[in-house]
Amino acid sequence: VPDDLLLGLKFIFGPSAVPALDLVDQRSVTRIVSPSGRTAYQVVGSSGKLYTCYSSCHFCTCPAYGFSVLQRSESLLCKHILAVYLSQAVGACQELTVSEEQLTNILLAEDEEEG
Repeated sequence: VPDDLLLGLKFIFGPSAVPALDLVDQRSVTRIVSPSGRTAYQVVGSSGKLYTCYSSCHFCTCPAYGFSVLQRSESLLCKHILAVYLSQAVGACQELTVSEEQLTNILLAEDEEEG
């Protein structure tokens, strides 16, 4: 990433920019697609935990999103969602095609962990 672009990312997204680029470099982002065309993203975080992200509504299941983005309005995005957008832009997103049932199970697994 050119220096001027990196500075722009850091200016807009603050401390999330560099960790998000690290996640992209590590190819930690997977786009999950079902036959109906529904999509979700999973990002392996720096701690090794798997987070589900929805780029259509700018949502992530990580605790930082809930705290920094939703509660405190300190950030626009967490590093996981930013990594999704950056990986799409540079073509570094893994792709996984799953059945409708598998996608439902992935999405329900996140609900069970949170509840």
